[in-house]
Amino acid sequence: MNTKNFTVSGKIIWLSSLALGLLVAIPKLAERHFNGYETVVNSAVTFVFALFVWYYNILTLPKYTARDIVKGFSPIRLVKSLALGIAVMFLLACLQQLLIDQLDFGPAMLMIEARGVLVNICFYMFIHYLYQNYLHQKIGIELERAKMDNLAAQYELLKQQVNPHFLFNSLNTLKYMVENKDDHSVDFILKLSDFYRFTLESRKLDMIPLSEELNILDAYTFLLKARFEEGIDITINIDPAHYTSYIPPFTLQLLIENCIKHNIVSLDRPLHIRLYSDKDNIVVENHIQLKRTKESSTGMGLENINQRYLHLLNKTIGIHPTDSLFTIKLPVVYEYRHH
Repeated sequence: MNTKNFTVSGKIIWLSSLALGLLVAIPKLAERHFNGYETVVNSAVTFVFALFVWYYNILTLPKYTARDIVKGFSPIRLVKSLALGIAVMFLLACLQQLLIDQLDFGPAMLMIEARGVLVNICFYMFIHYLYQNYLHQKIGIELERAKMDNLAAQYELLKQQVNPHFLFNSLNTLKYMVENKDDHSVDFILKLSDFYRFTLESRKLDMIPLSEELNILDAYTFLLKARFEEGIDITINIDPAHYTSYIPPFTLQLLIENCIKHNIVSLDRPLHIRLYSDKDNIVVENHIQLKRTKESSTGMGLENINQRYLHLLNKTIGIHPTDSLFTIKLPVVYEYRHH
């Protein structure tokens, strides 16, 4: 039988019920005045009741959810199962009385009800034990899957952080600045050094304060301005109250890199990128001016960020494209649950 992904073999259910029915027949076989008909009816009643207990308790198991993984032992469910079991056993006792007239209904009914309660409790505890094992296995599988997803996301992030194209372009820009004796050459070297120092310090962290992420972005923006000059305009207007919130490292840098990758950046057509607060979201927004020749893309940039938010917070980022704007909304994350 399969319910809510929890599986118990039908052979186990039917064979265990049959074995219980045969077990009940053993005392009858030892009696001096053995009555085969009465023994068969008595065993059949126990067999039917055991089947009922199996299927009822499996069908009423709580649904598995990631947020409410293990509810533990439920006295309420046990009481409901016992109450319904007593009612079903009473009906089976009445049926047994109809089939075997010579039985004294009072003592026979009491014995059957006591047997039913015992069977119900034993089966409930056994099913509960199987279900708890199932939950623990499912939790273990999901944890391993989450670890693998997180490792894959970190690997993809690391590859993008030390993007050889970005380093190549930065070194070319530096070469151009040195050849032209640009006064900002030293500042460029310092910012490039800061950026890669941030990369080494933050790559092992799941979350960093937004204030630190903005420091990374400041170094990255300086490098971009040195390369594109007035061809790129990045405006940051984030509420200072959000500076103490948390964000996966290099998220903003990756989003801006994604904007540059897909849009024209030139002095004639400057790319405008805005970062601002919108209630409980950090918004990254750019005007759409797509390149005529699209660069090769794996489609992993936004998916990588989305998977990290899903893994760490069980939330997803908002992606809102229009004809003129491309908007990404990142949920604001605080350290404490009550936020």
